[in-house]
Amino acid sequence: MRLVDKAVKLSRRDFLGRSAGAVALAGVVGTLSDGGAFAATLKSVTPASAPTLVKVARDLYPHDRLADAYYENAVTAIDKSVAANAANKALLSDGVAALDAAALTLKGSPYAAIAAETDRVAVLRSIEDSPFFVRMRSEMVTALYNQPEVWTMLGYEGSSAEQGGYIHRGFNDIDWLPA
Repeated sequence: MRLVDKAVKLSRRDFLGRSAGAVALAGVVGTLSDGGAFAATLKSVTPASAPTLVKVARDLYPHDRLADAYYENAVTAIDKSVAANAANKALLSDGVAALDAAALTLKGSPYAAIAAETDRVAVLRSIEDSPFFVRMRSEMVTALYNQPEVWTMLGYEGSSAEQGGYIHRGFNDIDWLPA
């Protein structure tokens, strides 16, 4: 049996070069952010409440590999759904206000300012029977996981019916079972 050394040999010069490149890339990505353009598209909440909704979405369905942009798209879809019905128009804004009030009571700061995820989840558990939480939890499933870009990041290849089914696309390529 051959043992392969998986440790990457990295000289000091390579390390410094790669670190400088990463810092430069982080600076470029930081300047390319939308600067709040997402918050301006929401109809049911103020731009100040938008980061709270994104944090709620991330806490409800946490995926470290997904960027905030996917959660922002999901929140935008929920906002459009809620804004279409006049009876539910204030659901998100009132829900964010109630969430911040619960966070102030339990943790002493607004929801978006709570650093620890476990503390934010405790606040969410305290309002889990509210119409705001129920709506966010139920609609976030569709809004987040109905994005084809998210499918590829989570390993889902999409529908196979158009391509002859999964059996012709690698499903039956098991090479570790005896024949």
